[in-house]
Amino acid sequence: MIDPIALRDIIRSGLLSFPVTPFDADDRFNPSAFSAHLEWLSPHKIAGLIVAGGTGELFSLTPAEVVEVVKTARAAQPGQPVIAGCGYGTRMACDMAQGIEAAGGDGILLLPHYLIGAPQDGIEAHIRTVCNATNMGVIVYNRGQSVVSADTLARLAEECPNLIGFKDGTGDIDTVRRITIGLGDRLAYVGGMPTHELFAQAFRGAGVDTYSSAVFNFVPETALEFHAAFQAGDDAKCERMLTDFYYPFARVRDRKTGYAVSAIKAGVALRGFDTGPVRSPLTDLTGEEREMLKAVIGDRR
Repeated sequence: MIDPIALRDIIRSGLLSFPVTPFDADDRFNPSAFSAHLEWLSPHKIAGLIVAGGTGELFSLTPAEVVEVVKTARAAQPGQPVIAGCGYGTRMACDMAQGIEAAGGDGILLLPHYLIGAPQDGIEAHIRTVCNATNMGVIVYNRGQSVVSADTLARLAEECPNLIGFKDGTGDIDTVRRITIGLGDRLAYVGGMPTHELFAQAFRGAGVDTYSSAVFNFVPETALEFHAAFQAGDDAKCERMLTDFYYPFARVRDRKTGYAVSAIKAGVALRGFDTGPVRSPLTDLTGEEREMLKAVIGDRR
């Protein structure tokens, strides 16, 4: 396992991959297809894998499947940091974190607790308990029902040495900026909006170091080219790429709720990988929409 502070610094160094989770014809996790996809992506330099996350359909996986995803990723990419999605209620999240650690994971991305809204002291207790349940690095993900405030996160960062990162999927730049100013280099900051490239420049202004890229799944060279321009502050190039690829992709993605995941999985399938369908309650792209996506991808790599 990578030391949490070392993992924090690795996360800051580059793009994070958000791979999809393939399923077979019987709706079971397909480890061979997952390994083949990771092997195809492996020549492209990234800072780490976030497996079984939002794009990886954590919300549709059993805890045992999450462990299998981590084991497969660890075997397929032995030199790559492996961070896994983790979530739901506190006891389940603690059990999942411990299973991920035992399977060879280096860290967890703590996704929202399930269903019900909670007050800040409850969210704080939840994050603290999960941090205390594992030796791995923990990245808190603000999204949905679980939105930690700047003050709450500051207390947790003081108390939990393995709390190493903050990821935002809310788009609340005010809260993000309060966190990045208040905590400085104590945490790694990760952009987590769906198709985050659409928001990367705005988040950079709020102090966010890097982001996870879902499109890296099927256009890795394009994703890395954009990330390099983002890091260099080459806004003109970012804007050209937004116009040429990311906005057309977003028009397909925005056709139906949940397509932020479904369109990525369809893109991987268009590259020739056996992804299987998304699990319900998500739905797959129609045949017409897959052709639209194919045209958007074109000859990009």
